[in-house]
Amino acid sequence: MIGTIVNTCTIVAGTLVGVALHKGIKERYKLVLYDALGLACFAIGLNAAVTNMPKCDYPVLFIVAMALGAIVGVALDIDGRFKRLVERKSQGSEGGGARLADGLATATLIYCIGPLSMLGPVASALQGDNTLLFTNATLDLVTATVFGSTYGIGMLLAAPMLFVWQGLFYVVAMLSSEAISEGLMAQLLVIGGLLITGSGLSLLRIRDCHVLNLLPALLVPPLWYALMALIGR
Repeated sequence: MIGTIVNTCTIVAGTLVGVALHKGIKERYKLVLYDALGLACFAIGLNAAVTNMPKCDYPVLFIVAMALGAIVGVALDIDGRFKRLVERKSQGSEGGGARLADGLATATLIYCIGPLSMLGPVASALQGDNTLLFTNATLDLVTATVFGSTYGIGMLLAAPMLFVWQGLFYVVAMLSSEAISEGLMAQLLVIGGLLITGSGLSLLRIRDCHVLNLLPALLVPPLWYALMALIGR
């Protein structure tokens, strides 16, 4: 779980740096950092998708998955609900305790909900590849610094929450490793790579791809492979 441990440590480090910079971080520095990370996300996501496409047993399954996932995501309004929840929590109140609670709720959502944080532990458990988690750790380092400068030292509590969240994905992947074939993993990595590419475009402010609405796409390949197993193919 080295990737998850590193990701957890970057949240701690970022929070401490943010607390030290208690006056806040200037907007122009935030923008240039997110530009750099957006480019990195775009490149890593695109590489993951292209590299794993030849390994897919069903070459068009990821296209169907993306389409179905988008329909389900829009119907459930996952992206909109998430953004409204974050905005509501970010408003907070004047009280210190309530303000910290709002910050923790917002940070936990941002740290935990996303393709990097959800697919990263799976790739780490099944392939020993921590690239996605290290990328997520870098993003969280910047985000944690901003949260630390805004909400204070109490934001350290978000670190164990992330550890437990990613740890659950890691353990489940390890326990079900025999049920996850190379073809299924390739499909998940292609879809995850495309979602990460979309996240990069959003960070670069090129286009908001509403990536959270596409998260249900990750459920389609496991359901398809389970169906194929049931009918003996």
